[in-house]
Amino acid sequence: MVVTARRHFVFGVRHHGPGSARSVLGALEAYAPDALLVEGPPDADGLIALAAHEEMQPPVALLVYVPDAPQRAVFYPFATFSPEWVALRYGLARSIPVRFMDLPQAHRLVPAVTVEAPESASPEESGADELPVEGAARALRLDPLARLAEIAGFADSERWWDHLVESRRGGHAQVFDAINDAMAALREGEAELPELESRREAYMRTAVRAALKEGCERLAVVCGAWHAPALVEPERKGAATADRALLKGLPKVKTAAAWTPWSYDRLSFRSGYGAGVDSPAYYDLLWSCAGSPPVHWVTQAARLMREKDLDASSAHIIEAVRLAEALAALRGRPLPGLEELDEAVLTVMCFGNAAPMQLIRRKLVIGDRLGAVPEEAPVVPLQEDLARLQKRLRVPVSADEKDYDLDLRKPIDLERSQLLHRLRLLDIAWGEQREEHGKKGTFHEFWRVQWHPEFVVQLIDASRWGSTVADAAGARTLERVHTTASLRELTGLLDDALLADLPAVVEALMTAIQDTAAQGGDVVELMAALPALARAGRYGNVRQADTEMIAAVSDGLIERICVGLPNACASLNDEAADAMFGHIVAVHDAVNLLQRAAQREAWLGVLGHLAQQGGLHGLVAGRAVRLLHEAGTWERDDVERRLHLALSTANDPGQAAGWIEGFLRGSGLLLVHDEGLWSLLDAWVTGLAGEHFTAVLPLLRRTFATFSAPERRQMGERAKRGAPAGVGAAVATDAFDFERAARVLPMLARILGAAEEPA
Repeated sequence: MVVTARRHFVFGVRHHGPGSARSVLGALEAYAPDALLVEGPPDADGLIALAAHEEMQPPVALLVYVPDAPQRAVFYPFATFSPEWVALRYGLARSIPVRFMDLPQAHRLVPAVTVEAPESASPEESGADELPVEGAARALRLDPLARLAEIAGFADSERWWDHLVESRRGGHAQVFDAINDAMAALREGEAELPELESRREAYMRTAVRAALKEGCERLAVVCGAWHAPALVEPERKGAATADRALLKGLPKVKTAAAWTPWSYDRLSFRSGYGAGVDSPAYYDLLWSCAGSPPVHWVTQAARLMREKDLDASSAHIIEAVRLAEALAALRGRPLPGLEELDEAVLTVMCFGNAAPMQLIRRKLVIGDRLGAVPEEAPVVPLQEDLARLQKRLRVPVSADEKDYDLDLRKPIDLERSQLLHRLRLLDIAWGEQREEHGKKGTFHEFWRVQWHPEFVVQLIDASRWGSTVADAAGARTLERVHTTASLRELTGLLDDALLADLPAVVEALMTAIQDTAAQGGDVVELMAALPALARAGRYGNVRQADTEMIAAVSDGLIERICVGLPNACASLNDEAADAMFGHIVAVHDAVNLLQRAAQREAWLGVLGHLAQQGGLHGLVAGRAVRLLHEAGTWERDDVERRLHLALSTANDPGQAAGWIEGFLRGSGLLLVHDEGLWSLLDAWVTGLAGEHFTAVLPLLRRTFATFSAPERRQMGERAKRGAPAGVGAAVATDAFDFERAARVLPMLARILGAAEEPA
């Protein structure tokens, strides 16, 4: 049959395959259709024209969502090498009518209906639920070519497709006829299709019939290979009646659609995307490379290695390409594939070292490309505001990680920080705040930012709170203020609101904190709330925030903590004492951070009371003494006296061990450099009876595990030497072998020129 004589031609493709895309383009040029139907959501028909916009840069995705419930959404990703994208661009370039023909998401995103995610969206990315489908059948429908590749002895369907199609010159129509026949054979053994799949194919056939009735002479239909056999004969007797019955009465919701940037990382299988591919960046090379893909790929790998100061010469490139070609020839393949290139580069350029290959695979196999959409593409106002801020503050979106050191004294860095904190309040984790070793200061923040495409859905969801990032973050936080009864959570929100520069929210939070603190009498809750309040009060001026009211509230909290802490510390078990230990340390740091003399004096007074309180858990008592010693309130003699009492043989060994743990936990420098403390502890340990030592040993080991490795090493060396404090690394004289040392003296004298020459 002459190809151009057909009224409609079905192209069954593999999603995101460069071989499929190349064959679709060749077949379309040979068939010259006057209309195109593409598997995709009819909800987005109005956005198809934007695919031809010069600012549209794949990878991109069509997002279809329910405006009243944006979390119910589906992405349809496209890359330059996606057959559907190639078909769209072909039709738009020739002014051919192009439409989507899949079952509309208006029917599939109805909350009461349990449906499967579409082939082009993973369950994680869609708002749809999945019907329980037998695993093998599900896998067969998602990647029917995989079964054919397995029969042919290939590891995956893309390798098989590359082998079968990439080297062809013409004959593309025959390829699709063969695919349709193969899919028909695979479907013969398939049980009855799930209801959603049957409805999808019924809608597709209905769309084909409608296009033919409109007068199309040559209709091209591009769909997943699995569906192709179902669309070859849409006008067979009884098909239209059966399809209408299957589609009758489907529930419907209002949907909206938008184009959004996508990334190669999210296009890969490893992201969880059900129709993903293993190597998006490599497929991009196969599609776009005008020369030899193996040579280009190996050359790019060498360039990456050179950027990391690794050896990669021209000779390495030549030998790696030759090895890849030899491997392909041995395996009966016309061209080296990714498997051969990977093995060749690992062997020739990396010398079997897998570490550099991690970089190569991340950059040249997965890729870090992030697409872009035109500015006139429809988006919600919140997205527009964010895009405007990103442009003004020069913080571009990128699929790759990028680090920022923000100096809050600079207006632009301060605004960048506020933007990132506001997005975090909207649960959009574009930036992750990090600690930098060796870099401290209240005027600096360190961030690592990385854009993920799913943030678009979160932005749409957050748009119900406001049309700007500031308004949405403020409204979202105020809603949490009104529904939060925990003082700890309220003070945490206050810290966040100050960082995000939301004055109205700060005022509402202060009122809520005052009311909650006045009604609450739980000392532990007050202690948990103070650190965030102290940070807000101490660093608020860095962000040009008014902190007078914060200081008043924090003063009240400290006063109530000091009054209630002794009773709260009575009769603590081990678990409760450990929790109280953390709270006491945090409150001590908060009091020091606030630098208010009256509050510090009151706090040190209650610590002194705890240090002498009878029956107190050793962990708490030991830490109280340590904090008093560090604050300069208790001198060394006071500390040694409390240590003597704590380690007295009259006390339970477990209580004594707890005291030592509380005193020393987290830092062993005090023990290393304090001879009196070392001697006391040494005498206590060596004086323990056998059964007591066995009981105490786990507690001591837990304490010493909190010390750094250098601290533990110094303690071990000191215990081994048994030398007094201050001797350091000196060797005891009773261990020195003077006779052996004397033997080297004559030779040493000659080397130094001090020996007399023989006559």
